[in-house]
Amino acid sequence: MPPRTVVIGVDSSTQSTKAAVTDTETGELLAVGRAPHVVTGEGGARETDPEVWWLALCDAVAAGLKESGLSPSSVVGIAVAGQQHGLVTLDRAGRPLRPALLWNDTRSAPQAAALVAELGGPEAWTARTGTVPVASMTATKWRWLRKNDPSNAEATASVRLPHDFLTERLAGVAATDPGDASGTCWYSTATGAYDPDLLERLGLSVSMLPEVAATGGTRIGSLTDSAAEALGLPAGIAVAAGTGDNMSAAVGLGLGGAGLLDHPVLSLGTSGTVFAASRTRPASTALSGFAGADGTYLPLACTLNCTLAVDKVASLLGLHRDDATPGGEAVLLPYLDGERTPDLPTSSGLLTGLRHDTTPQQLLGAAYEGAAFTVLRALDELLLACGLDPADPEVAGRPLRLIGGGAQGRTWVETVRRLSGRPLIVPGSGELVALGAAALAASAAGGGDPVAVAARWNEKSEDAELPAAERDTETWERIGSVLDRASEPLLGG
Repeated sequence: MPPRTVVIGVDSSTQSTKAAVTDTETGELLAVGRAPHVVTGEGGARETDPEVWWLALCDAVAAGLKESGLSPSSVVGIAVAGQQHGLVTLDRAGRPLRPALLWNDTRSAPQAAALVAELGGPEAWTARTGTVPVASMTATKWRWLRKNDPSNAEATASVRLPHDFLTERLAGVAATDPGDASGTCWYSTATGAYDPDLLERLGLSVSMLPEVAATGGTRIGSLTDSAAEALGLPAGIAVAAGTGDNMSAAVGLGLGGAGLLDHPVLSLGTSGTVFAASRTRPASTALSGFAGADGTYLPLACTLNCTLAVDKVASLLGLHRDDATPGGEAVLLPYLDGERTPDLPTSSGLLTGLRHDTTPQQLLGAAYEGAAFTVLRALDELLLACGLDPADPEVAGRPLRLIGGGAQGRTWVETVRRLSGRPLIVPGSGELVALGAAALAASAAGGGDPVAVAARWNEKSEDAELPAAERDTETWERIGSVLDRASEPLLGG
């Protein structure tokens, strides 16, 4: 019997790094090493020193290998999936000039509005990049930096996304993939390349940016001697281009050209996202029209407030997160960090419908409902972007795949089930971003199409399947009415 070989899939998220040691042949998750990050900032600011990510990656890989009990010599490839949109600015030596601006840093909202207007409105951006700039996008953060930190902007030799920064540390090669690049708003999903006109508007040049590999599973280089020493891995193993976290989750689910197409996914984490892999190029101003990691498209809607916002409400009420009941007449829109979908970057939470008999448990339930409603409302737009009719019974009956930390929570699952009226599938593989990165690493190590690799691995996954429940249209309509009628002063928009 040949010796076991493994790949390492890295999930570098907002709060932590996870390194999944995965059997190359079977996809068995042998161990997961973890290391925390530090996020700083008040108000709309959210920043992290990129060196924190590198140190966390080293710690997580070491912990994962130790837990697996395997020799480092069994590792044949590594890939990184990272939080999208973050702005990393490097000097000529490749070192960070300042803390990275994270995806949920909303200070660049004025720059986002200005960029939309300069190009002629949302439709013009959708036609070019597939995505309308909001405060989350990298292009808006770069313009914010040029205005508010001009000395560091002027000193910037290279601009990277979080996963690009880590991949370059691994292989010594400046590379990215179409998926993560499509979240910058300076990459065109229409042409599959950086947009020269947009770069000129932003004061950037192609020479400052990483080369775009064909897919996230493309081998862009080999692990350098210095990176191998830091990680305790063999030098020369395959390094994949990697991708953004949402694109990697799609790969981990087996969504893409070699797997499932047009099947919606709802991710419940720090942010809430709904996405699907499609061969149809999205053309909706309400969505982020991203590219997939495998050459498909990944139309996606993202909200800023999901599990952390609801946990904050539970903490304020002195309740456990599952001590919730349906909200009754209360409506709570938990937009504690501003909001991206809908585009209300300076919004705050809104509570209405209180009565004398409203209970703390109902208020917590209302927070769950408000967060779930916000991301589910984008589902019909997502399906339309895939060329599907949401009212078609076949389309409406397609199960919603529920992933992320919230998918492990009883109240989250039941709230989504009640408000969506759809059957749910909770995949048995819990670390889907890391698993997708592992499939990219396996592809780079010679394993073939990464989606096909993940689909083969998933054949042994034990998924939980929940039948559709009767849709709670009363709650749905009540929340929608509040959101539609709330004035900007009420929401702080």
